Amino acid sequence: MAWLAIAGVVLGAVVFAASFHAAHRDHIPVAEQRVFRAINRLPGWLYWPLWPPMQLGNLVVGTLAGLAVALYYDSWGKAAAAVIAAVLKLFAERVVRHWTRPLLAVRQRPGTSEPGAVLRGGDVPATGPSFPSGHVILAVAIMCIVAVEIPAPWMSVPFGLALLVMLGRVYVGAHNPLDVTAGLGLGLIVGMPLAALIV
Repeated sequence: MAWLAIAGVVLGAVVFAASFHAAHRDHIPVAEQRVFRAINRLPGWLYWPLWPPMQLGNLVVGTLAGLAVALYYDSWGKAAAAVIAAVLKLFAERVVRHWTRPLLAVRQRPGTSEPGAVLRGGDVPATGPSFPSGHVILAVAIMCIVAVEIPAPWMSVPFGLALLVMLGRVYVGAHNPLDVTAGLGLGLIVGMPLAALIV
C-alpha cells in the first residue's frame, strides 16, 4: 500500500501544480471560462440529483460519512483518519490561500469572476476566495480513506462521488474549474497517506 500512497501523493502534487500554474495569471483563462459555462449552464433539474453527493464536501457531512463507514467496518483507524482528514483539509485550504494571496483578487467566486454565472441554492457565496475548493479537498480525502476496505467491485463508487462533488461545485456556481482540480490534487495529497496508514 505504501507504493500506492506515494503514487497518489505524486499524482496529487502534479494535478495541484498544473492547476496552480494554469491559474497563476491576472485573469480567468478563456478555456476555463468555457468549461465553467458549459457545466454551469447545464439544465436546472440537475441541481437535485447533484445536491446529495455534493454534501460530502461539507466539513460536517463529509466527516460524518467517513465516520459512518468506519463504524460499519468497526475500524478505529478509519474513524481517526476521517477526523484527521477534516483537520488537514482546513489546514491545507488555509495554507494554500495564504500562499496564493496574490491570486485572490482574480480567483474570486464565479459570482464575481464569471460574467453571467448562475448561482444555484441559497448558500452559494457570490464573493470571496475560491482557490482551492475545500469541498473537493475533503470529499477526495474521505473517498481515499473509504476506498481502502470496501470490496473491489465497489471501489469506483467513492471516487465517482468525489467527481460528482467536483462537477456539482462548478454547476452551482461555487467554484471555477481550476479551483476544483486544485482541490482534487490536495485531496489526494491528504487522503492517500492516511489511507495507507490504516491498512
